[in-house]
Amino acid sequence: MESLPDNRPSVELLESTHPFPGSYTIKAIGLADDDFEQRVVAAVSEHLAAASDLDYSVRATRGGRHIALTLDMNVQNAEQVRSIYAEIRDVRGLTLLF
Repeated sequence: MESLPDNRPSVELLESTHPFPGSYTIKAIGLADDDFEQRVVAAVSEHLAAASDLDYSVRATRGGRHIALTLDMNVQNAEQVRSIYAEIRDVRGLTLLF
């Protein structure tokens, strides 16, 4: 099995473009079936100190085949952000992560 390339932002890039601790936004787009929203939220939540550290919104695409989640979270450092990206990347049904 071939491993996926690590497309997460580097610690250096994150630290040079975002203040930590602070707010960070990730967008995840995936198939609108199979509880994609709940799987993404669960994946992110396990890396946050409290449920209140996550605020998110969901929007369905025009055709309804996909949903887009905008995840606004309070994070402590760049490594935490990289861990969250890695966790979301493994969520079944994910089609785009940025």
